[in-house]
Amino acid sequence: MTVEHGHTTDAARVIEFDFVRATEAAALHALNWLGRGDKIAADDAATDAMRGTLNLVDMRGMCIIGEGIKDEAPGIFTDEKLGMWSSSGLHVDFAIDPIDGTRLTAKGLPGAISVLAATVVAEGADRALAELPAVYSYKLAYGPRVRDAGCRIELDAPIAETLKKVADALSKRIADLVVALLDRPRHEDLVNQIRHAGARIRLIGDGDVAMAIAPSMLNSAVDLYVGVGGSPEAVIAAAAVKCLGGQMHVRMWPRSDEERQQLVGDGWGEQLTRIYDCDGLASGSEIIFAATGISDSPMLPGIVFQSHHAHTHSILMRARFRTVRYVHAIHDLSQKTIKLASSEHEQRL
Repeated sequence: MTVEHGHTTDAARVIEFDFVRATEAAALHALNWLGRGDKIAADDAATDAMRGTLNLVDMRGMCIIGEGIKDEAPGIFTDEKLGMWSSSGLHVDFAIDPIDGTRLTAKGLPGAISVLAATVVAEGADRALAELPAVYSYKLAYGPRVRDAGCRIELDAPIAETLKKVADALSKRIADLVVALLDRPRHEDLVNQIRHAGARIRLIGDGDVAMAIAPSMLNSAVDLYVGVGGSPEAVIAAAAVKCLGGQMHVRMWPRSDEERQQLVGDGWGEQLTRIYDCDGLASGSEIIFAATGISDSPMLPGIVFQSHHAHTHSILMRARFRTVRYVHAIHDLSQKTIKLASSEHEQRL
């Protein structure tokens, strides 16, 4: 909150819908590549539109967690400036993924979203979004009912023990729990342990931001998210989980001894054993999360075309008030334009 001429003003409220416009623009521009087999082109299109839209906002934005580190894809990168950078603009830090699920987009599969997390940083304060330099992290996410139950959930506890605590907190049988995780060979032993404990499993191909958030959503069919996924996605998901009142535990997961040694050499040795929670990844109360569906996902419907109009479905959350807004926008394609950073011009879809 800021104070101007004796009146208290919620400055973030002025720009929060600009972030929805940015995810909408990224989703709409990427849609031309849905199912066309080129994930780099799809990511490039989404990035170009998101960067162009964010640069129209009166803010001093900085990308803290960018996209592209895992596969050298196009992206908005760490320490990139975003916004107009006027002297009056708010200082805003970002964690950004123009497409969470580029492979899904390229193959025309469900589960792709455009997403960002932002935090308004007070003058003189440290950055509020944590940097996780490892490519991957081990994650465990659960919803507010489990968090509020007071049971101690530990990242390194046997999964059977964790499932028992989650089931008790939710007044469910373990057999009724649904655990989501990425369908990867590295999770084979974890999958076997979960099945042996009696819980059900929902395996996903990509798009673990939405699935990490899922246990915190009202009326969600997912009770727990666990496993190794991207580190940038961990920060983005933690911001949303915080907005919803849930909890997430995260620790960096080096893929090899070489990567571990590189992280140690870069000064991250002590942080490799640290277990972050939502507050450690996204501190403070001025957290904003926005996402728009590209293809249908558990969080949001994908884009639908009807009579020369595009229907987008987005979600906007704020941690301060734990407000969750669903935004259904109808875009008249005969009039709709998107500002692209590459050309610095408005372009029709």
